[in-house]
Amino acid sequence: MRVPSVNVPPTVKNNLEDFKNFIMRGNVIELAVAVVVGGAFTSIVNAFTSNIIKPLIAALGGAEVKGFGIHIISGNDATFIDFGALITAAINFLIIASVVYFLFVLPMNKYKEVRARKLGLDPKAEEVPENVVLLKEIRDIMLKQQKSEN
Repeated sequence: MRVPSVNVPPTVKNNLEDFKNFIMRGNVIELAVAVVVGGAFTSIVNAFTSNIIKPLIAALGGAEVKGFGIHIISGNDATFIDFGALITAAINFLIIASVVYFLFVLPMNKYKEVRARKLGLDPKAEEVPENVVLLKEIRDIMLKQQKSEN
């Protein structure tokens, strides 16, 4: 059985090529690694906060199982404001963000800096977008015209 050939329009080919270039950029790969590792690390952090931090916070709130918080209406559990859960979420965020930064972002930035130096590029130099360069040229031309008229 013969498979019929399909003519792919040039715009689709260009879009696929652009998508491939987008995926192959370093930032996307770094982001994917950070998301995967952050997700895996979340279970460790949740266990740490649930089994170590939360009991410490609950000890501050007394013998109540809910921990550190207040009831807006006494005896109504739906009106309980749980400060312990908020503190736990903040601690989770700080732990995950610091691990992702120090284990992935910081080493990747150092690697890029070393690689840029090896290639003879200035890692601290910012690339000026083409439209900004063009606007500066237009401004300079207009200033020259204004001076020549006066």
